Amino acid sequence: MVSRKHKKDHVLHEKLQLLRSITNSHATNDSSIILDASKYIQELKQKVEILNHEIASGQSSSYQNSWPVVTVEAVEKGIQVILYSERSCPGLLVFVLNVFEELSLNVLEARVSCTGSFHLEALGVQNEQTGESIDAHIVKQTILHAIENWSENNDHQD
Repeated sequence: MVSRKHKKDHVLHEKLQLLRSITNSHATNDSSIILDASKYIQELKQKVEILNHEIASGQSSSYQNSWPVVTVEAVEKGIQVILYSERSCPGLLVFVLNVFEELSLNVLEARVSCTGSFHLEALGVQNEQTGESIDAHIVKQTILHAIENWSENNDHQD
């Protein structure tokens, strides 16, 4: 009986280590490995969404790396938003900040880099006056919609 449990524990440990290596996790405890794997899966889902969007809109594969990647996550302090694009995205910051305003999110911290590429990390907190909690999925969908609007706006300006 003890041998069977020991074998199950060993198999579980091996599978967690495999998961750790696949997701490039540096975590040492089991729960952190699983959390990193969950984040990795979310990133993959996001990439699939972007590819599906590109396919649906008929964009070429050369445009694939230029569409901003969006990660939105509920954190202890509020909502963390990370946007990254390999190319410069003039005017995108305004569209994203409008989303924050629309959703009554106050920017608590933000870092933006627009040199050659576009990178935004922002922490938004819910405005106390609204009293409603905001869902990370809603924030992400609203930002993706804003990116579409920004893209359409840029297409008309070219």
